[in-house]
Amino acid sequence: MIKNFEELASSEMRSHALKMLEAGLISADPIKSIKNAVRVVGDKLIVKDKVYDVSSGVKVLGLGKASATMALAIEDLLGDLITEGAVVVPKGLKPPSLRRIKVYYGSHPVPDEDSINSTKEILNLRSKDGKETFIVLISGGGSALFELPLEPVTLKDLRELTTQLLRCGADIKEINTVRKHISLVKGGRLAELLYPSNVISLILSDVVGDPIEFIASGPTAPDPTTYEEASFILKRYGIWESVPPSIREVLTRGLRGEIQETPKPGDKIFDKVMNYLVASNYISLKAMEDEAKNLGYNTLILTSMMEGEAREVGKFLAGIIKNVKKYDEPVKKPAAILIGGETTVTVKGKGIGGRNQELALSVAISIAGLEDVVFASIGSDGIDGISIAAGGLVDGNTVIEGKKLGLNPYDFLNSNDSYNYLAKLKSSILTGPTGTNVNDLVIALIK
Repeated sequence: MIKNFEELASSEMRSHALKMLEAGLISADPIKSIKNAVRVVGDKLIVKDKVYDVSSGVKVLGLGKASATMALAIEDLLGDLITEGAVVVPKGLKPPSLRRIKVYYGSHPVPDEDSINSTKEILNLRSKDGKETFIVLISGGGSALFELPLEPVTLKDLRELTTQLLRCGADIKEINTVRKHISLVKGGRLAELLYPSNVISLILSDVVGDPIEFIASGPTAPDPTTYEEASFILKRYGIWESVPPSIREVLTRGLRGEIQETPKPGDKIFDKVMNYLVASNYISLKAMEDEAKNLGYNTLILTSMMEGEAREVGKFLAGIIKNVKKYDEPVKKPAAILIGGETTVTVKGKGIGGRNQELALSVAISIAGLEDVVFASIGSDGIDGISIAAGGLVDGNTVIEGKKLGLNPYDFLNSNDSYNYLAKLKSSILTGPTGTNVNDLVIALIK
């Protein structure tokens, strides 16, 4: 799955790190995840031991980077029980061939006109009589791919808002809180549109801690957030005045009660909805741990809920690496420390990079000169920020080799240009779009 594996695997430890990352990616495979959770017996659909009668047919809706691959698994399981279906995936992704389910495209991480049009096509499948069951396939990226903004918000306004949210340092929960309150399909509103049909949502989590109300902005989940919180987030990050006026208008009207809140826990529409988590970051970390043990390492899953500014998290993780190196704590050498979650980057420079590469560069600076240490971080979707890389692989020689080329790592870090630094040192991890998304996978090896 790592296209430049051989180039990166210049030492045994580097090769081991890459094998562990691949184990995590394989564990998050959408087909494997769906088939582990879903069975079909006759005209009965069984999801994690709960039985559904689907004799009247099933419609399949999907949104997110993994939705087409998830749909392939559902087609294999349900066959002729599927009456029709549609999914939306990012442009540039090569989806599998589907027989009964149409594939549409949109833009990620910033929505475009195709995102809007694809959403309309998907909503055209709504049932009029409520007799059919809907299977909704949800994965990371759905927030940008599946969208219909509330009036008077335009696509241009939505794109400007999304860009500002992505650059201001807000985390995904904060970003999606805002998104939910200017949308006709997020924050439980898709469930509202599908009511009174039965809805079974199968979800690949790309949000730290796996809260279903924030994954792809929770289209089929009760939304505990409010217009007040959405407004506060924009003010907290200092962008309330700079976002388009239509955004402020919608949020202000929501605060006044002029626009109905998103559906809340306890709403009757959720009596017809079941949400199931079928893949997550922690499940991938466990697969990485198994691979690490097979390769002879003592393991520690430090957390699956890593958050914070990438460069600051990098300093912290480097501190743990140094502690293991010197004291054999909190895990004895040879050690594999496994971390998952998702950092953020407050963009101040004009470089090319992403949170995983910025994290790797920050660690590289802090471990410069250390022997027998390797660190790697990737986005499980294969796309890190605005670069072509999934992430980066560094060791104690990375900064030393950079200096030989006349590269100052701090200049690149301060310019948010981690991709160009790592690429020059052939330290970028390249996978291409993986078709899944369960947050970031991070590993530190100490021999």
